[in-house]
Amino acid sequence: MDIESDILITHELISSSTLQKYCEKWFGNMVKVVVDIDKEEIALGGSLHADAESLLLEKGSVQKNLWGANIYPENKSGNQIEYTALINIRPYQDNISMYIQDDIVRNKVYNIIKKLMPVEG
Repeated sequence: MDIESDILITHELISSSTLQKYCEKWFGNMVKVVVDIDKEEIALGGSLHADAESLLLEKGSVQKNLWGANIYPENKSGNQIEYTALINIRPYQDNISMYIQDDIVRNKVYNIIKKLMPVEG
């Protein structure tokens, strides 16, 4: 599998059908995303958050700006975004959990996802 062709990197709003396509391709009702909070772009897809993270790093992102989440578009509003990923464990950034603990970072991730994906949060 060619990871690069299976992960979409965008800084523009994607359609509901594109989001559904990536959900179906990977996990059925969910897709992994990595958000670059500096460049305000997302990498969508991959079997691991690390796949998308690696691709963003190759394209010039800085690791401290990359945060993982899971998107469940079929869930009710308020439960569509899960702020957990192994790549979020960063003791050097005071994030000792898979969950994005910093409210400011989590809000940036939320705002970028809302801007680029048809989800309610």
